[in-house]
Amino acid sequence: MNDKHNDLRPDTLAIRAGGMRTSFNEHSEALFPTVSFVHESAEMAAKRFTGEEPGYIYSRFTNPTVDMFEQRLAAMEGGEACIATSTGMAAITNLAMSVCASGDHIVTSGSVFGSTLNVFGPIMGKFGVTHEVVNSTSLDDWQRAISAHPKTKLVFLESPSNPMAEVFDIAAIAAMCKKVGALFAVDNCFCTPVLQKPLALGADCIIHSASKHLDGQGRVMGGAIVGSKQLCKETVYNFLRTTGATLAPFNAWVLLKGLETLPIRMRAHSENGLALAHWLAAHPRVAKVNYPFLPSHSQHALAKRQQSGGGAVLSFEVRGDKRAAWQVIDHTKVMSITGNLGDVKTTITHPASTTHSRMTQAARDAAGIGESLIRVAVGLEDISDLQADLARGLDQL
Repeated sequence: MNDKHNDLRPDTLAIRAGGMRTSFNEHSEALFPTVSFVHESAEMAAKRFTGEEPGYIYSRFTNPTVDMFEQRLAAMEGGEACIATSTGMAAITNLAMSVCASGDHIVTSGSVFGSTLNVFGPIMGKFGVTHEVVNSTSLDDWQRAISAHPKTKLVFLESPSNPMAEVFDIAAIAAMCKKVGALFAVDNCFCTPVLQKPLALGADCIIHSASKHLDGQGRVMGGAIVGSKQLCKETVYNFLRTTGATLAPFNAWVLLKGLETLPIRMRAHSENGLALAHWLAAHPRVAKVNYPFLPSHSQHALAKRQQSGGGAVLSFEVRGDKRAAWQVIDHTKVMSITGNLGDVKTTITHPASTTHSRMTQAARDAAGIGESLIRVAVGLEDISDLQADLARGLDQL
């Protein structure tokens, strides 16, 4: 992070951090849609390729627009560095492949995105990496899982989790990881640095699906890893440079623009999310609502300690089965039926048959993802319209 930004507050960092200007002195950050960069001489080219001299070489691993996005996000998260990737899943895969070797062990929560479990299980398993899932927020269960294997290398969780909105004690789990020398990664997609700072709580790195709130309008794919310079700019960078899961310059530019409005959007998302959660909790056709800032949430006190807002994502169980859940979804006219989240447009989905359908039934059951569960990523529409949209289906159950 640039020293000139050390004393700036989060809302200012979202707009001013990571900026660089060309000789034209443009006010908006420049977009560099180029594959390669020209050198003044063969000697300069050689020195840049060997790293003796700084400079841009090839956009698979060096691009000014991508650099600006990385610097801004690192500044907002309070990290030393950031490495941007083509998607959030690319960030997770690159991290796992960069830090783990045959014989190592990964521990993760069971309520993470289904594709994350597939990376840590079947895919990493092909390379001799073992994996354990913890279907609990109990610190005793996490302590046991982290310390049970002699080569626990990576511990990964989402907080709040998708879609059950479980909240994990980041500081306590970070302390457990440090004792065994494991890298502790937190997916901060739901909260973003506006609502939660995992690095300040002891995490080693942060994962983002930038396609979600960082963009905010569902326009481009992207991912990011934020952490130390050694992790991001050496360990992961060297892997990414070769394998090429690179963030495109145009996508980086869109994400840069998205970061500028992230603070105001996340506060508005949280306001709408809490209002809809309270409304759902009072509805007679709703059995349970999962939202961290509801007083009824089992980790409510912890969430209030770690987060400054509840975020946009909630889930709820209808009184009925899959057919009842689908009926509620199908009666919506405002909400978009899609698996994406983090958009200004509210989205609604049935996790068991969409986003988490690739998990085994046993894994879904262990994570609490039942057939009556609906996930809503609350957007920025008028809250009364969102309540009326859900009421159409709920009132007919």
